[in-house]
Amino acid sequence: MTLKHFKIKPVYAHCDLPCGVYDPAQARIEAESVVEIMKRYPNFSPTDQIRAIIIKEERAELVKHHLMVLWADYFKPEHLERFPKLHEQFWMAIKQASVCKHSLDVSEGQKLVDQIDEIAEIFRQSKTA
Repeated sequence: MTLKHFKIKPVYAHCDLPCGVYDPAQARIEAESVVEIMKRYPNFSPTDQIRAIIIKEERAELVKHHLMVLWADYFKPEHLERFPKLHEQFWMAIKQASVCKHSLDVSEGQKLVDQIDEIAEIFRQSKTA
């Protein structure tokens, strides 16, 4: 059996995949890991400190990845009309994840979590529109 045997109808979705697969919670979980590593770092042995830095940087990079996918694949021009600071908020959060890659300051990690929470609120509002 080939595709010509199926009736294929075009469908509309505003994002690359059906809605429901995108969620800023993925970025937040990774950001929380960054914060926890920052908090616990002083108590780690020297060997574990090296491992912690590597893991923290990996998690911060995952934050950037999850935010960029959400920004590029979920949010569309109609969202920018409703949330005019959307691009700036994403840009600043992605930049903050980079700051966290080379910092052990817990306040920098918390700032990232807070920025993700702001994006999550916009995401929530966009789904109720």
